[in-house]
Amino acid sequence: MLVGYARVSTEDQHLHMQEDALESAGCEEIFTDVASGVKSQRPGLEKAMSYLRDGDTLVVWKLDRLGRSLQHLIQAIKDLHEKKIFFKSLQENIDTTTSGGKLIFHIFSSLAEFERDLIVERTQAGLKAARVRGRMGGRPPMLNKRQISKLKQHYKDQNITVSEICKIFQISRPTFYNYLKTNEE
Repeated sequence: MLVGYARVSTEDQHLHMQEDALESAGCEEIFTDVASGVKSQRPGLEKAMSYLRDGDTLVVWKLDRLGRSLQHLIQAIKDLHEKKIFFKSLQENIDTTTSGGKLIFHIFSSLAEFERDLIVERTQAGLKAARVRGRMGGRPPMLNKRQISKLKQHYKDQNITVSEICKIFQISRPTFYNYLKTNEE
């Protein structure tokens, strides 16, 4: 069974052209959304995904109607593949029921994986370079050594409550206990 999905970004755009193309392609059921591609909440797409069964084909007018980005598109098609559901894009002439369509999909997948690997490599190189220059990642400590020492002394003396210590140093209770544990003197 061919199941269509159409999406427009704003209320002043119309779904007619996409719906007509999907009907002409033989879609028996068509689900729609009026939502930006960036939005993760697309109820029409969710309904289409739950409607699809093993051996069905999800048909879109154009690739960008399905995915927000290349990674999102690849993940959506992988999810379909795992459920044994095929994918077809009318404008790009991609059809995963054919060997050529599968090849195109695998090329896209490889490019997306390559891009992810490059991002990881660049991030690791940047972190390493920063460490060499003495810059460490993460959030800076809220208290200096002198303040930590005072905090511990107040706690040890038990002359004020933990809540009062937290107010003095403007820290939360979990942060207070983290300083007690991790910065032992």
